[in-house]
Amino acid sequence: MTRPLAVTMGDPHGIGPEITVRACADPRRPAPVLVIGDPGALARACRTTGSRLRVRTVDRPAGAGRTPGVLDVLPAGPALPARLALGTVAADAGEASFAYVREGIARALAGQVRALVTAPVNKEALRLAGLPYPGHTEILAELTGTERYAMMMANEELKVVLVTVHQSLRGALDALTVERELDIVRLTHETLGGRPRIAVAALNPHAGENGLFGTEDRDVIAPAVRAARAEGIDASGPWPADTVFMRARAGEFDAVVAQYHDQGLIPVKYLGLEHGVNITLGLPFVRTSVDHGTAFDLAGKGTADHTSLLTALRHAHELAPEPAAEPAPEPAPERDDL
Repeated sequence: MTRPLAVTMGDPHGIGPEITVRACADPRRPAPVLVIGDPGALARACRTTGSRLRVRTVDRPAGAGRTPGVLDVLPAGPALPARLALGTVAADAGEASFAYVREGIARALAGQVRALVTAPVNKEALRLAGLPYPGHTEILAELTGTERYAMMMANEELKVVLVTVHQSLRGALDALTVERELDIVRLTHETLGGRPRIAVAALNPHAGENGLFGTEDRDVIAPAVRAARAEGIDASGPWPADTVFMRARAGEFDAVVAQYHDQGLIPVKYLGLEHGVNITLGLPFVRTSVDHGTAFDLAGKGTADHTSLLTALRHAHELAPEPAAEPAPEPAPERDDL
């Protein structure tokens, strides 16, 4: 039997439950889905969005998501109150959203689901709950014991992988090393398969102008690119960041390695939040996510756009195909023993 895709419903005070319901009800949904979250919050989201889905609680992933008109939910985390303080940052919501992700990771590691798709969590709510994680990526890395990982943001026109993620700009600058650059280029190469053309974005204006505008491009990024090429990886750069994304969008490169969060995410998000997806590289299973936040200002209004989550489901479906079933053995020929 085909395993479902698992969706964690995100911060219960945000739009996560609503976009989860909408995505599961959408006829374009690519595969059966098991939702990990709070059944009551999801039932309220069904009423808010006008969905006719009926919430059904299940205790295992097997067979989930196959009944028309039914939203199968695997409960996790602390019980939520009957009335949620939608649109607010709260410790209990942070604790709950973490519990959903933790349960999803456990099910994915056990091979019970094909991939993990995550609705947005709120970083401040996690911190209020005493959870020292700046985001999903770091939670996934720690709970899976993954040391080599990276964030890739993708849409139909761009694939961008980040060298540094949730750090201050000063912290990101301090974190740039030849080893880190090279490892991100390797992860990008391994994930995309074949021999992808990887462009590495420069850090400084005009790629540093040979040290005139900063030495990081000359002393850190360029040596990493040379080392990658020596390994047979089709990497190039550092390319000035003000043009490299346009060149990739035009088809010159298959992916761009960006140096810090906003350098890489602004080009992807400018092309449309609803079409972007976050993919974590290096994990022992496929994980995709929306490329937007909890949108507290929209929570409870029933108007949140679920397109990004639907896109994340499609990417997960494509990146984590079920192995083909083994063909049944040929029956042994009948033998006449007379």
